Amino acid sequence: MNLPFINRVFAQIFFLVLLTACQSLAQASYSKIPLDKLESAFEQYKEPAITHRRFKHADLQPLIQKHSAAFRVEKLGESVDGRSVSSMDWGKGKTKVMLWSQMHGNESTATMALFDLFNFLEGKGDGFDDLRTLLHTQLNLKFIPMINPDGAEAFKRRNSLDIDLNRDAIAQISPEAVILKSARDSFEPDFGFNLHDQQIYYNVVNTPKQATISVLAPAYNLETEINEVRGNAMKTIVGMNEVLQQLIPGQVGKYDDAFEPRAFGDNIQKWGTSTILIESGGYVGDPEKQFIRKLNFLIILNALHQIATKGYEQYTTEQYFSIPDNGSQLMDLIINEMQVKVKDKLYPIDIAIRRRESEANGAYYMAGSVEDLGDMQVFFAFETLDATGLVYTSGKVYPTAFESVKDISEDKALELLRQGFLAVKVKTGEARQLHELPVLVLKTTEKFSGGWMTGSSPNFFLAKDGKLKYAVVNGYLIDLENPKKQEFKNRIL
Repeated sequence: MNLPFINRVFAQIFFLVLLTACQSLAQASYSKIPLDKLESAFEQYKEPAITHRRFKHADLQPLIQKHSAAFRVEKLGESVDGRSVSSMDWGKGKTKVMLWSQMHGNESTATMALFDLFNFLEGKGDGFDDLRTLLHTQLNLKFIPMINPDGAEAFKRRNSLDIDLNRDAIAQISPEAVILKSARDSFEPDFGFNLHDQQIYYNVVNTPKQATISVLAPAYNLETEINEVRGNAMKTIVGMNEVLQQLIPGQVGKYDDAFEPRAFGDNIQKWGTSTILIESGGYVGDPEKQFIRKLNFLIILNALHQIATKGYEQYTTEQYFSIPDNGSQLMDLIINEMQVKVKDKLYPIDIAIRRRESEANGAYYMAGSVEDLGDMQVFFAFETLDATGLVYTSGKVYPTAFESVKDISEDKALELLRQGFLAVKVKTGEARQLHELPVLVLKTTEKFSGGWMTGSSPNFFLAKDGKLKYAVVNGYLIDLENPKKQEFKNRIL
């Protein structure tokens, strides 16, 4: 009997069994991180210097430098207007992960979450040290928190060349696109996270639920085929979705995976990096996206743990495709069966209104617009009114000018609305000024726009038998008989 040979065989078998068991344990372990523990980590490490989503490049520089001891900070280049684009590296593992945010300047939710994550990764002695050690030894992380600093400065989507950076992956006209491509090529990440915000009107298709988070493993070719690289991204998303369903059940959507040959996400997938798109949408009562910031923190940390342990391997691409698609069926306000008079005949129509964010005098406000009308039964809204028997009625301008906005109380504004006045004039103040009143304020004109057709500013009344029942001011519905106390700051212009 050849005992040395048998011993070697048993040793090899034992090693394989042990290795398989360790791999299985590692793959299963990531999902066992309690959600409440992750939530407590966010609350503990949330970056206090960022409290809203309209921050600028200069606001981030001291925060980046704060982490320069724990992270390897590198200036990658400069934007069109000369602002620095920096990366922050952490970890010494073999698996490389690159995360980039704010390619679109006004899409800042994930950027906030990254700075929360930086604080977490630098922490210690809080019960998370084993997790940090795992991530540090298994992963090599490269963060680029703000790719488009010029767009962030103006809080707009495009860069200073008016180019959409997410359509500049191939031509690389913009210096910011060159920076991102060069970072990917030199780092050669195994996984990539493309972090964005989407409009708040995306819903989970054919449901009234807002798509608070949308995900995608982008296609790498026109045929939208699935190889190992893309498949690993899909599987990781499944694990992220498990976390999200505990917090926002039914509010996760999946983007259409049609291949976009100019986009960074699609091409980085094509270049061999398992790429995950995260889009932060809307959540009722969270205009500054602080709750969605938390969701980003949780799912990014979850995904990094999956990647470090290969926990994503327990999932399937079929589970990814079971995530419902995104829709674009949400409105702010739908008024059903409103009667409009055309050539002395009344027509019942549904009217759908959206309020989009705009800027004036360095501040932000909401500008309402009639999005569509006719039969709106395929749409959903945050607020719906059955206007059966109510007739569209135009409003008037109150003839006597007030000295300033301060001379008009909310009660006075409501009194004027009940008398049929949708707008007031003031003698002093800015030509376009924000205020908190449920009425239009005019400074340099005695006219205001209003109507019910598509593209119109939704400023009008709804009346029954000649009595005014509701006012619609800049797309906000006001019940004149039972007005609710509303906060109009940064809403009415």
